[in-house]
Amino acid sequence: MAALMAALARPFRRGPAGLGTALRREAMGGPRGRGTQVLRKNLQRGVVLSTGSFLVYEAHKLISGFAEVHASFKVEDVIEQADYLYGSGETEKLYRLLVQHKNSDDAELLWRLARSSRDLAQLGSTSAEEKKKLTYDSLEYAKKALEKNESNFAAHKWYGICLSDVGDYEGIKTKIGNAVIIKEHFQRAIELNPKDATTIHLIGIWCYSFAEMPWYQRKIAATLFNTTLCFTGSSLLPHGRRR
Repeated sequence: MAALMAALARPFRRGPAGLGTALRREAMGGPRGRGTQVLRKNLQRGVVLSTGSFLVYEAHKLISGFAEVHASFKVEDVIEQADYLYGSGETEKLYRLLVQHKNSDDAELLWRLARSSRDLAQLGSTSAEEKKKLTYDSLEYAKKALEKNESNFAAHKWYGICLSDVGDYEGIKTKIGNAVIIKEHFQRAIELNPKDATTIHLIGIWCYSFAEMPWYQRKIAATLFNTTLCFTGSSLLPHGRRR
């Protein structure tokens, strides 16, 4: 390297013409020709690497852009497939499809996952331990759906349903304490979609539950709310699939 720098420095002292002569002499295989060839190869390699880096960068931008477009269609495709599986009664396949998207930011996917988790929990083949886990998971998915889109009527409906289910594990006091919250979510769901028959039916069950509640539950409700409103110990939504 020192010899090369010295060779390049001498022509500068003789002016531009001297530089050209020196480079020609080095290129013809003289003692200093090897150093110049190394320099040229290094320069060429630098150009190739720079070009390669640019192409990689452009390819990355293209792939990223395609991925974003593809992702926007993927949500719709998953929802379409999920609705087909739900209509076909494929509970386990539906859950396996939707649970892959549990970290999604899409409320439509999340409330469907909450519903699917609940349906799987109610299958006779599901163990008691797994049922409990799925019940709590379904509430978390419904809660996340609400966080992503408070104006989604189905998210409110399924949050109310799943909150009622969790009460079976929390005890009667907690279940009664959640009663008002559950009703509020059902009412909000009806406000957002007055034509949803399931939510209207749930409000009816909620009111009937108060009318049929045992005396000891009335006493608990009176203590919690300082009122005569009460709540039954059974789940708000009868066992079975609902839209």
